[in-house]
Amino acid sequence: MKFFLLLSAIGLCWAQYTPHTQPGRTSIVHLFEWRWADIALECERYLAPYGFGGVQVSPPNDNIIVNNPYRPWWERYQPISYKLCTRSGNEDEFRNMVTKCNNVGVRIYVDAVINHMCGEDHGAESRSTCGSCSNPRNRKFPAVPYSAWDFNDGKCKTGSGGIESYNQDADQVRDCRLTGLLDLALEKDYVRTKIADYLNYLIDIGVAGFRLDAAKHMWPGDIKAILDKLHNLNSTWFPEGSRPFIYQEVIDLGGESVKSNEYFGNGRVTEFKYGAKLGTVIRKWDGEKMCYLRNWGEGWGFVPSDRALVFVDNHDNQRGHGAGGASILTFWDARMYKMAVGFMLAHPYGFTRVMSSYRWQRNFQNGKDINDWMGPPNDNGVTKEVTINPDTTCGNDWVCEHRWRQIRNMVVFRNVVDGQPFSNWWDNGSNQVAFGRGNRGFIVFNNDDSSMSSTLQTGLPAGTYCDVISGDKLDGCCTGIEVHVSEDGNAHFSISNTAEDPFIAIHAESKL
Repeated sequence: MKFFLLLSAIGLCWAQYTPHTQPGRTSIVHLFEWRWADIALECERYLAPYGFGGVQVSPPNDNIIVNNPYRPWWERYQPISYKLCTRSGNEDEFRNMVTKCNNVGVRIYVDAVINHMCGEDHGAESRSTCGSCSNPRNRKFPAVPYSAWDFNDGKCKTGSGGIESYNQDADQVRDCRLTGLLDLALEKDYVRTKIADYLNYLIDIGVAGFRLDAAKHMWPGDIKAILDKLHNLNSTWFPEGSRPFIYQEVIDLGGESVKSNEYFGNGRVTEFKYGAKLGTVIRKWDGEKMCYLRNWGEGWGFVPSDRALVFVDNHDNQRGHGAGGASILTFWDARMYKMAVGFMLAHPYGFTRVMSSYRWQRNFQNGKDINDWMGPPNDNGVTKEVTINPDTTCGNDWVCEHRWRQIRNMVVFRNVVDGQPFSNWWDNGSNQVAFGRGNRGFIVFNNDDSSMSSTLQTGLPAGTYCDVISGDKLDGCCTGIEVHVSEDGNAHFSISNTAEDPFIAIHAESKL
């Protein structure tokens, strides 16, 4: 009996690190600001057929309506209550999305904003997406309800009441207001219970887990106390006793008072160094070369792989917010971006998240995009439908990077090579590199300023393979480049430095 209880405890201990994707599905996608109705359709028509494991959705709870600037993306991160109605849809639409996605094996992960409520400068005239009354200046949120007793105004020790320094004082990072957002007193059981009630409501609907927004601004012990109150996942779609997957937004680029490893006990953390460093390498800035990626992962000072949620860009830093700086690659840098995402999805480190964005009208002044606030494509504040073009790309200014052939096929690549070791590394001492994943996949990059022509050991069985970057395997034929692997596992690769996509990927299921 004691042995059984020990095994049960070990299982529960690891549960929050496990995304509960179906077997053979190894990546999720952030459908940023999508409507629930569009996500439900996308799960059925695209994500499930191409092996995506799940979707991170934008915060589903009641938020303040901001009209100056007009309906920015960041209003979603200013809660008024925990009711389920936003510009993405109402509660019925949310429930329908969760059900339809789960029914085809695609999990839903909610972006949970639980560190704070809305900004302190809003008054009683403020409106919310659910029509809830509030008076943030007076700390009144009757739809929860929260009052002045439920905030950290008295606990913060800075003169302004806001965070004034990240470097030396962890107390103010966690007890003071983040950019004026009203900081909840998470040490109070009443507040913890209200947050847990919200998360449990979502769990019972069928979500698989949560991204904890602004986790570095919460004490790890307070997060644990909330997580301890959470229900098991809905047994309609998950095995009995399954615990929600947790990944925490902890920006730790080094040199600050709050460290990622303080949060490992609660779940995975977002490894922001990943995209920042990979962007620097692909851009060839600061003397970096792809050949240095041989020990990518922990060897670069990242958190342990089984604690990492990794990404090339996210909704914050693709706009210059958050962390990473100018090195971050985004859909605006399509050629380099596809290489970076391809590398991420081929490499075994971390649990991978793909970004899916919308376009906005950028306006750079003095090096800064003054339109970085712009919300999703809309008609007078009503979010536009995600339309699908005949070539399977998206319309209405939705970028849909996850539908780009190169990225979608690398999601499949990662699924095919899952569990296989990192192997057969090769480089030319510069920016031509290659590596395999056991006997299941092989990828080659040419990020040099000259063409590449090399015979490399792939580790794959002999045969002809379809390159899934330049084309697809359809009805036994290849619409792109064909790669011939000899009996000894070698294959010749020629990649021009001017190619549209200067990388090639083959895997066991692309064999012709």
